[in-house]
Amino acid sequence: MIEIYDLAVAVDWEYDDDLVQLIAAKAKDYGLKARAIWPPDLEAIEHQLRAQELGFRFILDRASLSSPEFTSLIILAQELGTTVFDPPEKVLWAADKATMHLEFISRGLTTPYTIILPPYNEVAHLEVSQIDSLPFRRPFVIKPATMTGGGLGVMKDGWTAEDIQRVRKEFPEDKYLVQEKVRPKIIDGQRFWFRVFYSWGLIQAAWWNDETHVYTELSAEEITRYSLEPLFELSTKIQSISELSFFSTEIVKDSQERFIVVDYINETCDMRLKSRHYDGVPDKIVENIVSTLLRHVRESNSSS
Repeated sequence: MIEIYDLAVAVDWEYDDDLVQLIAAKAKDYGLKARAIWPPDLEAIEHQLRAQELGFRFILDRASLSSPEFTSLIILAQELGTTVFDPPEKVLWAADKATMHLEFISRGLTTPYTIILPPYNEVAHLEVSQIDSLPFRRPFVIKPATMTGGGLGVMKDGWTAEDIQRVRKEFPEDKYLVQEKVRPKIIDGQRFWFRVFYSWGLIQAAWWNDETHVYTELSAEEITRYSLEPLFELSTKIQSISELSFFSTEIVKDSQERFIVVDYINETCDMRLKSRHYDGVPDKIVENIVSTLLRHVRESNSSS
C-alpha cells in the first residue's frame, strides 16, 4: 500500500530544523501529514517513490539548488505528479540577478544603476575605461549573478578595476553585476532598509539592517507613518515577474523617497527564528509563512 504525505520539506541545512519542526507541529492542526527529507534519506525515498510505496502531494524544495543530489528526487516527484515549491526551472531563472535586473527595469521597477559583465572565463580582459567612466560614485558593489546566497562572493566596497577583476575570478563562470551603492534614508538611527517576504499570496515586511543583518518587526503604524505601502506593491510586481510562490526581496527607501529594489530575489529564504538567533527572522513572520503554506496545501487538496 502506498503511503501518501500531503507535504514534504527537502532540506540540507541544519539550521532548517526549527522550520521543519514548526511545519510538522502545525501540519497536525491543519489535518495534514508532513515529513522532512534530509540528505541521508534520499536513496531510500527515491526507491520508495519508484516502487510506488511512497508519494507526496507537495514538496517544499529548500535543498536542490545548494545540493544537486536532491535534483533527481525533485524531478522524479514532479514526473509522478507532485507539485514542487518552486519548480527548479523557475527558481534557476529567478535566481539569476542579471536576468532579474533586466526584467525589473523593463517593468518599471527602480533598481541600482548597474553594469553587467560577462563571465571571466568568456571575457577575461576588462577595459579600465569602463570603470573610470562609471556613472556612479565609489565605492560600488560587485556581486555574482547567481552565487550570492548569504552574501557569497559579494564585495560591498569596490573602488577599482583591480577589485572587479579579483572578485570576478572567484566564480569565473558567472556573470557579475557592478552596482551603484544605495544609501538608505536614516531617521533616529533607523535605516530604511527592508526585507519583504512573499509566501503564497501573503506579503510581510520587516526592518532589516544591512550592516548588522538584524531584523526588527515593522508595525502597521510605521507603514502608515512612513508611507511604506509601496513595499507591498513592489513585492506583488516581483512575484508576477518571477512567478515564484515563496521568496524574499530587499527594498530600500532612500533620502529622495525612492523605493529601490536592491537584492532582487532570495529564492531560499533563511528561516532561522529570531527567538533562537540574534539575526533570525521575527518568529511571527515565520509562523505566518508556515500557516499560509499549510493552508494552501489543505485548500489545494480539497479542490482536487
